[in-house]
Amino acid sequence: MKAIVQDRYGPPGVLELREVDKPSPAADEVLVRVHAASVNAYDWHFMRGHPYVPRVVMGLRRPRTPIRGRDFAGRVEAVGREVTRLRPGDEVYGEADGTFAEYVCARSDAVDLKPANLTFEQAAAMPLAANTALGGLRDAGQVQPGQRVLINGASGGVGTFAVQVAASLGAEVTGVCRARNADLARSLGADHVIDYTREDFTRTGRRYDVVFDGVATRTLTDLRRAVTPTGTLLLAGGGEPGGVLGAMGLLFKALALKPFVGQRLVPVVGPAPRWENLAALRELAEAGKITPVIERSYPLDEAPAAIRHMEVQHARAKLVINVA
Repeated sequence: MKAIVQDRYGPPGVLELREVDKPSPAADEVLVRVHAASVNAYDWHFMRGHPYVPRVVMGLRRPRTPIRGRDFAGRVEAVGREVTRLRPGDEVYGEADGTFAEYVCARSDAVDLKPANLTFEQAAAMPLAANTALGGLRDAGQVQPGQRVLINGASGGVGTFAVQVAASLGAEVTGVCRARNADLARSLGADHVIDYTREDFTRTGRRYDVVFDGVATRTLTDLRRAVTPTGTLLLAGGGEPGGVLGAMGLLFKALALKPFVGQRLVPVVGPAPRWENLAALRELAEAGKITPVIERSYPLDEAPAAIRHMEVQHARAKLVINVA
């Protein structure tokens, strides 16, 4: 099968389209013929090996998982002997390492039926980003109807889902993005939009019950200034690749400060994929409460170009890899 493979850390040029062996599912896995995958910050972190500390898990000199990609949507081709919830022919979506490929094996508990009203490309845009938004706002943030919620990075891959999830929970939503993306944020459910090039949301005097930060470009002091004294700050990663800690430095500071302040400081990074969350997202999509926003689709052999675009940090919503 064809796959996007890397043998060392580095820029997008380390990614190559190659022929590799087609995988076989373990007892608790499904083999999926990938129709589409999507690009996440997760991919360029693994591509470059930045920040350095996670290399203890990712692989010290090269990634332990050589095929890039995390999200996918496709059709089940085979199932392991312990899998009973899914069957060959099912249209599914989910998370697994190595999805920039024609086939992927995924744990069945990280896979669910694809939303019936979405294309494979739309469904592939959802798993990691939408799961981060749902896990952060619904579970960690415990957002309630009528609460004031601010989404920093409202036009990004995670942010576009965060705006929609917050709106579906009944919150009064403020989105922070560039002026050119204001109409997009409003169309997704933002009641108010702040153009960060003209107004600093941390210095307006307005405070929010929940602040969801998906870009990690502000200091912890700045972000806390926008949160009510007993409110919740959700730190959902982001930041530019590079350095020893990268955006993890912000998370470590929050964890160190957490016991000493009245605000809830909650890291929301890489929530474990669960089919139950995918099922909840499927229900929201089929009810019209979540619609993936795709800026551009790339063929499989142009996946390096897609990740290069992601690195710029100004991708509008999601970038998708059209595999089939």
